[in-house]
Amino acid sequence: MALELRPNCECCDKDLAPDSREAMICTFECTFCADCATDVLGGICPNCSGELVRRPIRPAAALVRNPASTVRVLKAEGCSPQTALTARGADS
Repeated sequence: MALELRPNCECCDKDLAPDSREAMICTFECTFCADCATDVLGGICPNCSGELVRRPIRPAAALVRNPASTVRVLKAEGCSPQTALTARGADS
């Protein structure tokens, strides 16, 4: 099963093309831009507390049979360092 390759950052809604080197993901494929992942979330997914790493690039030829997702996911409440800390349990 191929990665979902979501089209946007869940925090700021920045477009993230399938070949973007700015896309960061966790093991559940939550997707964030590099700026939000680093500057806002400190490298920790606010949804699962997992590590955010650079999403691999899918070669253009492979996109033909395994296209990127068109479903946009956006956190309505936005993202903040506190949501990442709370998800990690660091506020206790």
